[in-house]
Order: sequence, then C-alpha cells, then structure tokens
Amino acid sequence: MDNQRGCFITLEGVDGAGKSTHVGWLVEQLESRGLQVVSTREPGGTELGEQLRQLLLTRPMHLKTETLLMFAARCEHIAKVIEPALAAGRWVVCDRFTDASYAYQGGGREMGAASIAVLERWVQGDLQPDRSWLFDVPLEVARERLSRSRELDRFEREGPAFFERTRQAYHQRAREHPERISIVDATLDVDAIRAGLLRDIDALLEKHGKARAGGSL
Repeated sequence: MDNQRGCFITLEGVDGAGKSTHVGWLVEQLESRGLQVVSTREPGGTELGEQLRQLLLTRPMHLKTETLLMFAARCEHIAKVIEPALAAGRWVVCDRFTDASYAYQGGGREMGAASIAVLERWVQGDLQPDRSWLFDVPLEVARERLSRSRELDRFEREGPAFFERTRQAYHQRAREHPERISIVDATLDVDAIRAGLLRDIDALLEKHGKARAGGSL
C-alpha cells in the first residue's frame, strides 16, 4: 500500500440516530491535527450522485432499481472523489457508505445480503473504510427525533418495522466486521459521544502514523 494513502472514515446509522450532527465537528478535529480532509456523503458526493440522490429520496421505484442506483452513485463517487482523495493522502469523511446498502436495502427492504455483496465486489474491489462509526439509538428515540426534523424523504417516512430491520442489519454488519465498525451509543449527550470519538481519532492517527513510519524503514 502507498505509504502516503489517506484514511477513509464513514458514519452510519438509521435516520434519526444523529450521526450527521458530528460530521462538521469531525472534519474540524481532523483539520486541527494538520490533515487535509474531504467531507462527502452518500448517496451523492458528485454532481451525478446528487441528481441520483434526489431521485432515490423522492421517487418510488423497484427495489432492484433502487439498489442499482445506489451503487451507480457510489461508483461515480469512488471514481471521482473518494479514490483520488485517498491516493493524494487526504482523509475522507463520508456520511454513509456501503454498510447503508446492507442495512437499508438488504435489511429494511428485505433484499438480503447476497446481491449487495456482488455489487460491492464489482463496484468497490478491495476498497473498504478504515473506520466506520455506527451511531445507534433505540427505534423510539430515532422516530421521536425524526418527528422534529424537516420534511421527511421517502426512506424516513417508512414505518417502525422497516427501521427495526434496518437497525438489526446494521448490527449484523458490526458483528461481521468488528475490526472496522464501532458502535456509538448515540443516546449519550453530544460531549460524551465526542469524547469517545476523539479517543478513536487519536488511535487512528497513531495507527496511521505507525503504518507510514513502518513502510518508510
């Protein structure tokens, strides 16, 4: 691996978990440590990706169409934003990535993981986040937070059973990838959550720094 390659961080969670509250703060923390950071999101992140996002969040469609459009946006995102940034040594902070497809389409929509895994291999190759934070709250907390939100998109308007399946699929991903995915108790107050994230950031920085030092010997 290129010693100058950046680090890829993703934030995951059901709608209402509160993950997006921390994206800007996280970027500031990394930049304050002298890192160049790209902040992005899925679906979206590119001009085409944002157009696909608008369709995905507003237009009813077949489940296969929905899943394929998610990965079409992701393919563009990886090629145009994520891979170039990582190759240039920048850190990438992404609001959702492929874990969300396993959770929402695989779990919430009950597609299952097999078809998503095929698309993941085709679109991403070996690319995986270095660290993923799964912001987790009980379903009733997430729903209460959403009730105080802006106008809801078509995913956010889904019923409790959908979100419980989505949450359980996220937990399944965490069990399958414990070395990468850390579960964040998003019922805690903001300061407590950020204190935990800071500890993880420092550990990532140390690991990343040691990897570079080791590769330069």
